[in-house]
Amino acid sequence: MSAQQPDDVYTHGHHESVVRAHAARTAENSAAFVIPYLTPGANVLDVGCGPGSITCDFAELVAPGRVTGLDRSADVIAQAAALAVERGVDNVDFAAGNIYDLDFPDESFDVVHAHQVLQHLTDPVAALREMRRAAKAGGIVAVRDADFHGMSWYPAIPELDDWMELYQRIARRNGAEPDAGRRLVSWAQAAGFTDVAPSSSNWLYATGHERRWQARVWGERVLHSSFADQALEYGLASEADLARISAGWHRWGSTDDGWFLIPNGEVIARA
Repeated sequence: MSAQQPDDVYTHGHHESVVRAHAARTAENSAAFVIPYLTPGANVLDVGCGPGSITCDFAELVAPGRVTGLDRSADVIAQAAALAVERGVDNVDFAAGNIYDLDFPDESFDVVHAHQVLQHLTDPVAALREMRRAAKAGGIVAVRDADFHGMSWYPAIPELDDWMELYQRIARRNGAEPDAGRRLVSWAQAAGFTDVAPSSSNWLYATGHERRWQARVWGERVLHSSFADQALEYGLASEADLARISAGWHRWGSTDDGWFLIPNGEVIARA
């Protein structure tokens, strides 16, 4: 992610721990609901593409069609372009851009996609209207977002409750909506879509490897990413609070029976 307007604040930022987590996403594990629409020859816009792992998967699926990846961060765009070279994907382009003002003519793309983007925006409905403008008549706008208050975990770790409360407060202080997944249908309708197909899918971290990976990612993000900077700047947590929450993440990651479920809302909206 991050293709907000310049005054939107991205809660996660682009610390290495964040980008590393985003780079683990694939079309299969994060955009399976879109794959049936990725037919050879289709032209795709991936808004908030981040480090480009999903975007490159899309390009392989639609070849000889072309895919354009868009993100607000020029540094992340450079990483995405390097990934495309590394993977030998030559039908993809990456550019910096603004989701509220896409630099494309009306009806340019068969598929316009945004993954984990709307939850970070101050005006997700305006973003959906702009995505709809860029989609061809009869094309689709596909969005997927997590629902933070829908997340569940075991065993009960008080520091993870504190993490959730702090995340909610930071995101809402930024004018964002961390429980975006459950609102996607409503937002799509408000943006003028009348043909909206909802679905949902999960990310689950419940094996030893997955627990350690998730704990390491969030253990670092709590201490070093924009999440930490904003928690301190807004006066919502102290460095000691963040250290305690990070330690709680690692304690959860060291369990033998831990479970962390992230539900995601999805919609396919027909332009």
